[in-house]
Amino acid sequence: MSDIPWLIWGTLLLRPYVFVFLSVYLVAGASHMGWKRTLVYIPAGYFLAWISEFSSIHWGFPYGDYFYIHDTMDKELWVFGVPFMDSLSYVFLSYCSYSMAVFLLSPVLASRGRIYVLETRRIRRSWQTLVLGSFLFVLLDIITDPVALQGYRWFLGQIYGYREPGIYFGIPMSNFAGWLLVGFVLVGTLQLLDRSLRLEQDSDTFLQKTPWTRFIGPLLYVSVLAFNLVVTFHIGEQLLGVVGCIVLFYPTLLCVFFTLYKIADVSRRHVEAHLSDFPTFASELSFHFLLPDDAAGNEFEKIRSGKVQ
Repeated sequence: MSDIPWLIWGTLLLRPYVFVFLSVYLVAGASHMGWKRTLVYIPAGYFLAWISEFSSIHWGFPYGDYFYIHDTMDKELWVFGVPFMDSLSYVFLSYCSYSMAVFLLSPVLASRGRIYVLETRRIRRSWQTLVLGSFLFVLLDIITDPVALQGYRWFLGQIYGYREPGIYFGIPMSNFAGWLLVGFVLVGTLQLLDRSLRLEQDSDTFLQKTPWTRFIGPLLYVSVLAFNLVVTFHIGEQLLGVVGCIVLFYPTLLCVFFTLYKIADVSRRHVEAHLSDFPTFASELSFHFLLPDDAAGNEFEKIRSGKVQ
């Protein structure tokens, strides 16, 4: 027990990038979901991820038959044979996948130098978000897992391996199937948290009142991909890096063009649907963008009182 503080400190020193990403998650989640849901999801997401990893290293499900190498057990925190930082990473990886899915499925309004993501509760809780978020979660692993398997060549260190190397740069297809299943569970958990009235906040925080903070989650998703691609090329894995770029090129192109289409196709109906669920920017959107001046006051009162359907 007396070693735990030392192991926690060792985890911070060995895995600073994990805690940088986690800090970004805290800011992104607090501005997007509220600080209550953001904090609750850390232990919830961690536990679900840990269960999946514990199950795999003992019974081969859901990721396949892999193992952890215990070389750092005296240097960082492990939880019953699973590195603490590994399961913790699932929290921000799943959230940024969920956040990116919500962004891609939501209308976007750009006006006067500001961009607003016009998401709704329906979009957050929809089956489309669940499916897309889960596949985006897998896409992260397609880029991150092969370079993590080469951890002995960079500062991650060799922490795990597969007993039967797979066809994708040593990764078996069962691993990606497992990530898809776990992605459904984790994104579904985020959707359940969104439905919890007990986790609603009484008032918006400063972060929630700042439009650009809605992009932190999607930017976190892009940052994780970029970080792993940079490491891939840095260690000399040129083929892996090129394959990763090709894998990402087409979905990125689709996302860019689809976002431009959404900006061009946004309507007053999209704004009203967003404001009925999230009236934070009601004054800005109602008074300055879509509503005529003589109707803005009445519409704003309807939005604020919850009468807009």
